[in-house]
Amino acid sequence: MFEFLAAGVVALVLLSLSLRIVKQYELGVLFRLGRVTGAVEPGLRFIIPLVDVLHRVSLRIVTMPIQSQGIITQDNVSVDVSAVAYFRVIDAVKSVLAIENVRAAIDQIAQTTLRKVVGQHTLDETLSETDRINLDIREILDMTTLDWGVEVTLVELKDIQLPDSMKRAMAKQAEAEREKRAKIINADGEFRAAAALGEASDIMMAHPLALQLRNLQSLVEIGVDKNTTVVFPSPIMTTINELATFIERERAAATGAPDRASPGVAPGEPPALEPAPPAPAAEPQATEGELRLPAPGAPATR
Repeated sequence: MFEFLAAGVVALVLLSLSLRIVKQYELGVLFRLGRVTGAVEPGLRFIIPLVDVLHRVSLRIVTMPIQSQGIITQDNVSVDVSAVAYFRVIDAVKSVLAIENVRAAIDQIAQTTLRKVVGQHTLDETLSETDRINLDIREILDMTTLDWGVEVTLVELKDIQLPDSMKRAMAKQAEAEREKRAKIINADGEFRAAAALGEASDIMMAHPLALQLRNLQSLVEIGVDKNTTVVFPSPIMTTINELATFIERERAAATGAPDRASPGVAPGEPPALEPAPPAPAAEPQATEGELRLPAPGAPATR
């Protein structure tokens, strides 16, 4: 009885040592007496205890952050650049045989490649051409990792830290660029306004009443505010004088009174000045020895 029980326990132990479960996203690499026999598909698999060794390799995409690296660009600017890399195993056997630790190896080579690629570009290229830098880093990594059975699917620059002095310089540059755009836009607006005013002046020269109508419209716009002092320009005063002369003529014609306006004077023209009365003649001076008659009430003198 005891012998059967011991045999059963040994059988269960051997069975537990011979059963292996390979998950769907994994692939197994089977070693038999130290030699690779091939890859093992997902599912329940049996191995020979103490003879076979099964290594499970994940085929999922791995996200690996690349630590921030202090890099000097081609134009001698010190920046700190960090990135993130995505890779996956495409050959499970190579990933086990060719390299000891795939993740650590890719991390180290990604850091060195990041410093190398970014150091070949200027600061402006690093900030504006990140897509090209990402592609260059990925191509360089693939040239090395494909021998390990690993494919780098994507590399992205995550953060670029600039010195404070460089940030201030870039802020000044951006401000100057904005001011330049504002001045160009303002100058373009002045140019178009000048052209439009030139066309408007040509129209007003052909139609003099248009200027008066425009002045009246300006008075209407100014008169919206009650506390407004309006200074009438000279064309408006001329129009008012002409209107007053016309009303005076009409009134004189209606009442039969003579027109106050001077005859022969066009409307709007100032009346001719009347001749001044002649100055009184000076009194003759008395000659020597002649008696000069005094004015009434004044003593006579010789």
